[in-house]
Amino acid sequence: MYAYPTRMPPAASVRGQVKGRKMNKLNRYLMCSIGLAALAAGLFAADEKKPMAKKGSGPGILQPQMKVEAGSYEAPMGKLGTAVAEPWSATTVGAAVDGKPNPGAKSATLVGEIVDFSCYLQIGKHGEKHRACAQKCFNNGQPIGLMTSDGSLYMLMEEEHDLRRDGQTDFRKAAVDHAGHIMEVTGTQSSFGGFKALYVTGFLKK
Repeated sequence: MYAYPTRMPPAASVRGQVKGRKMNKLNRYLMCSIGLAALAAGLFAADEKKPMAKKGSGPGILQPQMKVEAGSYEAPMGKLGTAVAEPWSATTVGAAVDGKPNPGAKSATLVGEIVDFSCYLQIGKHGEKHRACAQKCFNNGQPIGLMTSDGSLYMLMEEEHDLRRDGQTDFRKAAVDHAGHIMEVTGTQSSFGGFKALYVTGFLKK
């Protein structure tokens, strides 16, 4: 049988198909680029919200955008607490079971921000903008904390056991004065079960 010749598409049609394929590739490339850019932006934004960690073994600082305006970790605003010859005072030893306070305590000097435990662990607030709230919390009995540069938290309390119990110390007033400030604090460092504390000396009522 006679085979009719195959009709070839016009040259303009061929060029149009080639151009269309190129445009489709370009569109796919652009869409991929936009998608990657959006993904990168999302990852960067998420990373900004992560706790800011410095050298150390701590968890990092929550809400790092909440800045301290008085003192820095390199140059604290001032000092709290006095150095002692022994980790525990006589009143603490006398109150301990068999005269033996918990082992492992040591004298230490730490630099950190005075923070309100209740607000920081609940909503991550600290720094100058949270200072007034922290002062109200301290005045109403909320726990006082010290946050070091790596985000480690220490509860701050007076060291002298009986005097602390009987209301004869006034460290809380110093904490109110320095809420949201970075201070150098000296005391007896103790820890148990993941909880850390620094017991300060030198705040007996006169």
